[in-house]
Amino acid sequence: MSKEAIVARIEKKPLSMTINGKKIGPIDVPVGMPMIDFLHHYLNLTGTHFGCGEGVCHACTVVEVKSDGSMVDTRTCIANAHSFDGKTIITIEGQAKTDASGNVTQLTPIQTAFIEKFSFQCGYCTSGFIAGATAFIDRLKREPVKRADLETAIEEALNDHICRCTGYVRYYEAVRDVALATPGCVIGQEDKR
Repeated sequence: MSKEAIVARIEKKPLSMTINGKKIGPIDVPVGMPMIDFLHHYLNLTGTHFGCGEGVCHACTVVEVKSDGSMVDTRTCIANAHSFDGKTIITIEGQAKTDASGNVTQLTPIQTAFIEKFSFQCGYCTSGFIAGATAFIDRLKREPVKRADLETAIEEALNDHICRCTGYVRYYEAVRDVALATPGCVIGQEDKR
């Protein structure tokens, strides 16, 4: 069977969503294609990394914006691209503000804190940590925690993210600093950094 015949037999369905503030689609995408492959091969958004391929390491995590505006972190290596049809997501490329030329004009508080704390080493897991931390800070804005419970809340929120370089302490410190600096995230805080 020729390559063209094989390609012709692959079932495709249209897919539309909003990614990094831009409407995408409809694009005919193979049924069963993992979302990370769609991001990489159809949109050239390669900042979201493929790690384990089993949804365990969370390197492939992006931010999903729900219809009520709340954010959750979602893995893309185990999610079918069509499961995102009609949804809104933010990849690492869409986190910072950019000008018309694509130059970064302003980093997010999470990105800034990660740089200031030098939270990453090889950087492979960083985009997933940024997505997880972004969703966590968003949740804290709606459901603040007591200052005494902040460390535990950070650990629970980011516990599933794997960093092979063992940079956890600096990631957690950066997230803690952002939570403490963001009004409404922490109840009864005295600065105990």
